[in-house]
Parts: sequence; C-alpha cells; structure tokens
Amino acid sequence: SLTNNLQGDGKEKAPTVSGSSNEWAILGFFGRLNYDYKGRYLFEANARLDGSSRFRRGSRWTWSPSASLGWNIAQEDFWEDFRGVSNMLKLRLSAGQLSNQNTYSWYPTYRTMNIGIQNGTWLQNNKRPNTSWVGDLVSTSLTWEQVRTYNVGLDWGFFNNRLTGSFDAFIRDTKGMVGPPVEVPNILGLGAPQYNNCSLRTHGWELQIGWRDVTSFGLSYGISANVSDAMSKVTEYPGNPTGNLSQYLPGHYLNEIWGQETIGIAKTDEEMQQHLATTQQWWYGNNWTAGDIMYKDMDGDGIITWGDWNVSNPGDMHVIGNTTPRYMFGLDINLAYKGFDFRAFFQGVGKRDFYSRSKTFWGTVSGGVWSTAGLQEHLDFFRAEDEVFAYKDKNGVDRTWVLPANTDSYYPRPLFDWKNQEYQTRYLLDASYLRCKNMQFGYTFPNKWTNVIGMNNLRVYVSADNLFTLTKLTKLFDPETMDGGSWDDRTYAGNSYPLARTWSFGLSVSL
Repeated sequence: SLTNNLQGDGKEKAPTVSGSSNEWAILGFFGRLNYDYKGRYLFEANARLDGSSRFRRGSRWTWSPSASLGWNIAQEDFWEDFRGVSNMLKLRLSAGQLSNQNTYSWYPTYRTMNIGIQNGTWLQNNKRPNTSWVGDLVSTSLTWEQVRTYNVGLDWGFFNNRLTGSFDAFIRDTKGMVGPPVEVPNILGLGAPQYNNCSLRTHGWELQIGWRDVTSFGLSYGISANVSDAMSKVTEYPGNPTGNLSQYLPGHYLNEIWGQETIGIAKTDEEMQQHLATTQQWWYGNNWTAGDIMYKDMDGDGIITWGDWNVSNPGDMHVIGNTTPRYMFGLDINLAYKGFDFRAFFQGVGKRDFYSRSKTFWGTVSGGVWSTAGLQEHLDFFRAEDEVFAYKDKNGVDRTWVLPANTDSYYPRPLFDWKNQEYQTRYLLDASYLRCKNMQFGYTFPNKWTNVIGMNNLRVYVSADNLFTLTKLTKLFDPETMDGGSWDDRTYAGNSYPLARTWSFGLSVSL
C-alpha cells in the first residue's frame, strides 16, 4: 500500500511502507516405549522425526532418538538387610539426541533483496532516489544442529527418605553447530555465509542433596542444597585457520579472557625507566611515567605486544580468566514450629572472572571528557603528590579541596586512552558471590481462633528479597547484572539498573 507523501505543511516527504513475515511450520512424529520390571529394572526409549520449513528440501528433516536405563538397587533381594538405612538407591544411564532449528533469521538459506524508499545519499531530479542492495551470501545446505547428551546418575534416599539426593555427570556434544562465518578476503564485498561448521563439547556435573525431619518437640525443618558446574570447549571449527583470538579456537574453552600479566604501577619515574630499559611498551603507547602500568614480558623478546593476535603468536598475551559462571549453587532452609515458619533461600556462583573496559569501571577512557564517569571509587587513582582544587561554595566563598598523594593506589593515573587499561591480570575481577535471594518469616493463627471469625486459614508474614550479598566484586557492579547495560567500547558497561532490596508485608486469608 502507498502512504500519503505530503506533510501537514504541504511539503513532500518520503513515503514509508512497512510489513513483516515470520510464519514457519514444523511437523513432528514421535513414539515412546517403557518397560518396568517390579520397579527394579527400568527402560525407556524415545524416537522422533521432525521437519522444519526453515530449511530447504533435503535438509529439512532430522531424526532424534534417545534411550535410558535404570536399576533400582534398593529393590533387589540382596538389599533386604539395608532397607532400614537406604530405601531408595537407583543408578541411571541415558543417551539421546535433540535437534535445534533456531537460527539467526527465519529463513537463513534464502538471499534477500533490501529496498530503501527515498534513502539515497544523492539527488536525482532534486529528489533522493530509491535504493536496493543484495543481501549477504547464504548457505543453501544449512540444517538442524544436533545435540547429543550422555548422562550417568545416581538417586538415593536414606533413613526413610529423610536424607535424599542425586548426582549426575554428563557430556553434551553439539554437532553441526552454526558457527561464525569463515574468514574471507575483504574484496568479496559481502558477508560470508553461515553454515553448520562447528562442534562443541560440554562436560559437567550436578549434585543435589537434602535433609528433612521433625524433632521430638514438634520442630519440623529441612535443608536442601545443589551445586553444578559445566564448561564448553570448541572441538571443531574450520572457519578460523589462522587461530584468530577473536573467533572460535578449536581445543579452547568458550569465554576465555586473553590478557597481559601485570607487574604493577610504577611509583616513580625512575622505576618506570628501569622497567623500560629491559621491556619496551611502545606497542600500547608512549610517554610512560610514574603512575602507569608496567606489563610483564612473557615471551622474552623485550617488547610488550599481542603478536599476530593468534594462538601461534599471541605475543605476551595468555589466558588470564574465563567469564563462564562455575560452581553455581543454591541453598534452601525452612523451619516450622507451632504456627511459626521461616524460610531462607541463597544462591551464588563459586567462580567467575570478569573484565570491564567501560567508563563505569575506569572513570576515564578513550573518548575524552564526555566519556568520563567520576564515581567515588575512581578517587583511588595514582597521585605522586597532593593535588589542590579551588572552588566556590554555594555562598560564593572560595574553598579548596585537597586530594593527598596516593602512590599505593588501585587505579593508574587517569588518561583518555587505553594504554593502562589493556586486558591484564591486575584488573581481572572476581565475580563470585553469595546472595540471600529471599528470607521470609510468618505466623499462622490456630484454627480454633480463625474458625470463630469464619476463616479456614489466616497467616501474616514479612518477606525480604535480595537481603544481602557477599562478594569480592567492586561495588561498581552487581554480580547478577554486570553483563547488562549499554555497550561501551568492546565491553558491556555493567550499568544496568541494580537489583533492588525489597521488603514486603502480607496477610494470607482463606475462607
């Protein structure tokens, strides 16, 4: 449809036409077979066949089988003498395959023609012309990703199921994953096609354990905990023959942080000159002086560089951390006694590295004064001597503010460039944390009281969310939201709105 191309003032404007198409279809067939022998030997097999309209004929269908075995040892005759201690002990084995059709576009195997309405950057007959341009290259053979999982697990219940838990260890292989495009010469003029060119292996484990009981004096209580860990490694990727550090690296884990080893901040000009006498740093900048970073020469060539930015020649770069959250855990505690109840839930991450090059962390970054964030933490910067600032207060009286010398600072001297802010071990942040996500205390009135006023249940409670957090991470970031916020020069600024501590009071009534 055409739009009116006249504005309210009678002047001509560019007409606009908009629309979208995002329909797709999937057809699936599946079946399941179960076998159970006296609750002792368990078997299940699944099979499904799926087809997606997102892919072309010949690449449209995928087969996804899976099977699992279970052995409930506690049901065996030889376990009879142990059932008073362990009434449930089951070993599990499983293997299966699932498929993923989610791609970067609805129909990624078809090239598109982009059309612009009067958006040309030149004039023809005193008007901006319409434009059109061809889309990036595509792979017509793009198809489903195959995710194969192998799992071994153990479930248990001891002491009449007062102590319960499970443990699982798994390996997950992703075959035919849609990875980044292969390296192509810039003279191609178009974006390279994406195709199923990558394989990924994830290995991990998970432990869950809980205890619940009631004491002789009527206190019921329970505690449950879980912890898990997983790491993903690229096992195959032909699209990076040069081993570029910015792309998938076969044999390396995802989310690696490559950086320099930091010696420290030079406290005097003499200390910096002694360092530069054996280790040149001109690769990152010049005019090195007191308050600047001294990088360590890792490859022994006397020059700090990142080499060719590949695994064959990384220069002085090496893996200094990984942003993958590891040892994620949770803890749930609940108590109940004579109408009173208490519950607390904790969660956290045992190990995670984080590096920020944003102004939120550094204060001053490349970009000048308008790219500056002056926060209280940034006052801990290097100062060889006292710095005096003159200003007028709100009454117009001349005042002075003195910042004392700080040669044992956390931050180097503030500069509007990156030379002191290269990825390095000194400013690799520990993002592990323990947070009380919720704590609740309540009281349920006895039925003999509530029945008098026609109620079946009456409970009052107070609840607090995000009550406290234990972490070594700087207060400039929140460990749960540090990846959010706006993009700020090669890294997230971590300036998303922080999680709020919330107190609530409530009344629960049932009639």
